Amino acid sequence: MLVPSPWRADFPAIATLQRQGQTYLDNAATTQKPQALLDATIHYYANGAANVHRAQHLPGAHATQAFEDSRSKVAQWLNVGEDGQIIFTHGATSALNLLAYGLEHLFTPGDEIVISALEHHANLLPWQQLAKRRELDLVVLPLGDDGLIDLQAAAQLIGPRTRLLAVSQLSNVLGTWQPLPALLAMAKAQDALTVVDGAQGIVHGRHDVQALGCDFYVFSSHKLYGPDGVGVLYSRNEALHHLRHWQFGGEMVQQADYHSASFRPAPLGFEAGTPPIAGVIGLGATLDYLSSLDQQAVTAHEAALHDYLLRGLQARNGVRLLGPPQVALASFVVEGVHNADLAHLLTEQGIAVRAGHHCAMPLLKHMGLSGAIRVSLALYNDSDDLERFFEALDQALDMLL
Repeated sequence: MLVPSPWRADFPAIATLQRQGQTYLDNAATTQKPQALLDATIHYYANGAANVHRAQHLPGAHATQAFEDSRSKVAQWLNVGEDGQIIFTHGATSALNLLAYGLEHLFTPGDEIVISALEHHANLLPWQQLAKRRELDLVVLPLGDDGLIDLQAAAQLIGPRTRLLAVSQLSNVLGTWQPLPALLAMAKAQDALTVVDGAQGIVHGRHDVQALGCDFYVFSSHKLYGPDGVGVLYSRNEALHHLRHWQFGGEMVQQADYHSASFRPAPLGFEAGTPPIAGVIGLGATLDYLSSLDQQAVTAHEAALHDYLLRGLQARNGVRLLGPPQVALASFVVEGVHNADLAHLLTEQGIAVRAGHHCAMPLLKHMGLSGAIRVSLALYNDSDDLERFFEALDQALDMLL
């Protein structure tokens, strides 16, 4: 079965990696970048870099315009509409910490924050530490055998003391889309705020945050074929007034004296200091590129490649899939083989996959595993990449079993 990628040539690093004998299958960690992003970044630096929102000169005006154009492109990508705001951060982790500190004043001892058992550390630790600071109860929603948050258990655990629900859209370990509409409805029925970690989900398909109905949605640029060091926080205006400033410095201040200050509203009030200007401009260029693609063709390609991956893994003795995965990735273990040993042998053969706990240590511990191998796909991958992976996997297993 051949699954070619018509977009492979748009990503220069893929050809470079191939010349180096490398097959890149660690896309859930970070993706390679399109030529459009490289061009936009070079253009910004080569034609006069400048700070934004604080200078009247021409380079500053050009930078500010490009920066704000990117904000508009992100808003359009998410269908934010007039009822929401886009705040740039330095990553999804930064955005989630912004929420944990910016909303802290809403909580009193005994209140509950609800997360799930599959959360990435970025959507676990900020809430865990907030719970410790404010003497809150951190409630963990269990999973069913299908890799989904158990809705029956959630209906019992989300209750009158719930003040906030924070859950992932797509598991970075199990590859399962989570039942967000039902979970968000349960939280709303208790007047709780809702946070969706879209770091993995944002990459696959277009997601309408108005239709989703969450209060906050977070993602990282670098997983969406954009530059690293850039995160996005969407907030509904109705929820935004709860958010207090948490980082202080240049740009976010309105008036300052030695003993008092006033601060700007969102979005600039939550973008203290010099933002990642080149990265934000690069993200805008990446979204332009992605918007030019046939989304149905991209989705069909991802589905065909994912099916090819799953069938290949299931055909091999001793391989156990975690999940079951629904899109773009597959995590697995091999009976009698340590994941680190297998990863080492794959690496020696030029196969770049992820091994370990995937920043979801509690989930792997709950499953009784020290770690797993994860293969994750992107729109530039093709069936030849997977054939090289399968050949390397077979050679590794011949040595280890």
